[in-house]
Amino acid sequence: MTALLEIRNLTVQYGRINALTDVDIDVSEGEIVSIIGPNGAGKTSLLSTIAGVVPAAGGTITFRGEDILRLPLEESVRKGIALVPEGRHVLPGLTVLENLRLGATIRSDTPEVRRDIERFLDAFPILRERRNEPAGRLSGGEQQMLVIARALMSRPRLLMLDEPSLGLGPQIVDKVYDMISDTRDQGVTILVVEQNARRALAVADRTHVLNGGIIRLSGTAETLSGDPDFEAAYFGLRSVADG
Repeated sequence: MTALLEIRNLTVQYGRINALTDVDIDVSEGEIVSIIGPNGAGKTSLLSTIAGVVPAAGGTITFRGEDILRLPLEESVRKGIALVPEGRHVLPGLTVLENLRLGATIRSDTPEVRRDIERFLDAFPILRERRNEPAGRLSGGEQQMLVIARALMSRPRLLMLDEPSLGLGPQIVDKVYDMISDTRDQGVTILVVEQNARRALAVADRTHVLNGGIIRLSGTAETLSGDPDFEAAYFGLRSVADG
């Protein structure tokens, strides 16, 4: 598969503390790649640096063969990268429709924008039902659906999701992950970070275990679930090979 995103030796620092150290990741066209690890592992720093929100201290990031390491967020969106940050950042005073339209601000194809809005309202009937209500009145799960749909309104090549299941009930998590799978089926490449290792492993083609800002293990769900060092890598314990 063709590499869409290539990260090499990425280092991110906050003061004297390394959030990421020499991280190498490839994401190929059409893949779902997940990054799992405990709280504070560096997962959000990774996505924020790719998106241009957080500066890197070293390394390279290329997207579709182009260096994007120092591109600001708006330019990253124009290049085809969309980030859904942790915390479901809807604009609560704006309606559902207004939130969706904001996702298409970089586009000038107005008829296609309208069609995309209708497509997402068809996919999520609750959003259609509440389309003229302030987004702040939606439940947590409804807001998560809205922010993913809003990100997709920019028609990205790469969709990045930061903890999409955080704080949601199991049934809503199922719907969110169904949406993630459907999005990949429509040709969008996905990079998702999660603490919920089980869900991330189930949906991803490949997974990286990030802990302490370092990639500890990488592989498919099958190889990682059978790896005796998986829990040690995830929780930061000693490797079983160390005795």
